[in-house]
Amino acid sequence: MRFIGVPIFFSFLHSCLGLRDLPEGISYISLDPTGNTSMYWSLDYDQQFVKFEIHLPLRKWEWFAIGFSDYGEFYPADYCILWTGWKDGIKFQDTWVDDRGDIFVDTQQDCQEFDISYQKNRAKFTFIRKFDTCDDDDYIIEDGTTHIVWLKGNGPITSLEHLSVLNTKQKGMQRTQLLKNPTAQKIKIPKTARTVEFTADHVHVPHNDTTYWCRVMKLPEYLTDIHHIIQFEAIIQSGNEGLVHHMEVFHCEAKAEKAIPSYNGPCFDPSRPKDTEVCKKVMAAWAMGATPFKYPKEAGLPVGGKNFNKYVMLEVHYNNPELKSDYIDSSGMRLYVTPSLRKYNAGIIELGLEYTDKMAIPPKQESFTLSGYCIAECTAVSIPPQGITIFGSQLHTHLTGVQVLTRHIRDGRELLELNRDNHYSTHFQEIRLLKRPVLVLPGDALITICRYNTQDRENITLGGFAIRDEMCVNYVHYYPRIELEVCKSSISYQTLFSYFRFLKEWQSQNTSSSYGISTNYGSIEWTSKRADDLHQLYEDMTLSMQCNASTGLRFPGDWENVPLTRVSYSLPPPIRSCKQNQIV
Repeated sequence: MRFIGVPIFFSFLHSCLGLRDLPEGISYISLDPTGNTSMYWSLDYDQQFVKFEIHLPLRKWEWFAIGFSDYGEFYPADYCILWTGWKDGIKFQDTWVDDRGDIFVDTQQDCQEFDISYQKNRAKFTFIRKFDTCDDDDYIIEDGTTHIVWLKGNGPITSLEHLSVLNTKQKGMQRTQLLKNPTAQKIKIPKTARTVEFTADHVHVPHNDTTYWCRVMKLPEYLTDIHHIIQFEAIIQSGNEGLVHHMEVFHCEAKAEKAIPSYNGPCFDPSRPKDTEVCKKVMAAWAMGATPFKYPKEAGLPVGGKNFNKYVMLEVHYNNPELKSDYIDSSGMRLYVTPSLRKYNAGIIELGLEYTDKMAIPPKQESFTLSGYCIAECTAVSIPPQGITIFGSQLHTHLTGVQVLTRHIRDGRELLELNRDNHYSTHFQEIRLLKRPVLVLPGDALITICRYNTQDRENITLGGFAIRDEMCVNYVHYYPRIELEVCKSSISYQTLFSYFRFLKEWQSQNTSSSYGISTNYGSIEWTSKRADDLHQLYEDMTLSMQCNASTGLRFPGDWENVPLTRVSYSLPPPIRSCKQNQIV
């Protein structure tokens, strides 16, 4: 399939109607902060390939590379490169780049069905790429986050051999989810729906690389009656498509009569009122490249009513690598609400680890995992016999998280995973509609596993709320709504202080039963062996469980020194189908 004649159509829709009006099945991201370089794509799940279309300014003899890497590094990476040869004209070649930045033409060419058109000094080209080419030098496109990397260099050049990605005049990286859920766009908005918009107010974006901006706002008066949120999407100010990286709307979890102080400024500014810290329950989330999130037609998230606090907070993450000082932004989120309540109230359950310093990650670790448990004993007393259906998931860590997944266990046997992101980034968080809704029954266990990289950290990283602390959470969206709101774990106090005592008595570390947890962790001289021992402790620990209702109270049960969930029959690794490498 080719895109002949389609590029101009895409451009018209983007500039005149807005991103949410793109044709069904077409997604878009800006590849640079100016929006001059952009990417459109669509998916063919039957044939397992992505159809890409790139728009960019390109002069004669310049070369351009578009590709993928694990976490946004420019090398090693997998690129398709557009260049012009001296004698044989335009070429488009599949390449790979080693860990020194040197480019090599791939022996198996998987950047296929290339086509290009020029208009003045702009180029629009298309190509097709398999999800999995079965080529060891190629990146496997998976369900989670994909880091798109691109380069532009001067020519003319005679070949790609001996060319280096270090010799480029422009480069960039963006994150997106390429393999989106195709069913989401088919859910229609009812005529009874109204829209509520929460936007920034002409923010003069600081000339910093990264800014988190928060604004507290009040819900409209008509939400004194309960409505259902049935969809949400981004409102991006024209010209700022590459600036606005991700956004979240948080509900302020306080008594209905509590007035939350107004605030409009940097999220981590010391002047931010302490009372706004209760604005932390996610209602809506968007990240660059995300399409509108639509609830299944049988459910909606309740908002409003007499006992519902009327305040929310918008958080916008601005990505400004060029450190420009002239950005003014009024982007935000649009929520669709309806008074025609659907069959089920949707709810959100927090899975993973408690927000506590009991769980910690040693410094200088390339890969360190922590696991948070929602154990069978908790779901047995909190989930009704018919179970709940999980349809959405938002994975969450802070700055050092690089992979997150949630396993589903029933009677010791692992079922299909609830969600996984092998290339997770805290800078790309969105609520994703699952391609396969998951039925969770009483007695099931859910294990959320997070992998971290702390190679650039000199000291221990503790669990906690601060951005330099860490979290491991999966906010799952489900129906019908039940009382269970938090099902998370941490190491038990008894196990942890036995560990600190062991380090004192047997390894002469400056730990003590009279110290607090943070002080004890900070007193340890971390070596590779001690990091391995701590990881093993977490693998064998007894748990302190939060099995909490929406009131904050725990469900009846003994939740201290609980054995962790054991998996008797693990899910086998996925099988790659590599019989056919070429698109037909």
